[in-house]
Amino acid sequence: MQRFSCPFCGPRDETEFFYGGEAGKERPEPAAEVSAERWADWLYGEQNRKGPSREIWVHLTCGEFFLMERDTVTHEVFSATALPPSLQGEEA
Repeated sequence: MQRFSCPFCGPRDETEFFYGGEAGKERPEPAAEVSAERWADWLYGEQNRKGPSREIWVHLTCGEFFLMERDTVTHEVFSATALPPSLQGEEA
């Protein structure tokens, strides 16, 4: 079993975490003009790169979202960083 480190709670078993998606995906705008095909691609399309990756994860125990940088081949985790409140839907 892998161990991931939550920036808020420290190292925990991988079963406590949920993958939220690739980091850096920009929502297509303006929303009213985006085709259904483009929305589907944005929602479900993943590049699924081999090697270094930047991903959004949530620690299910504390409910906090964070950015994890890791290698998808070796499973080495380089960093786990708390997201700024503005990226979590909260007011700064």
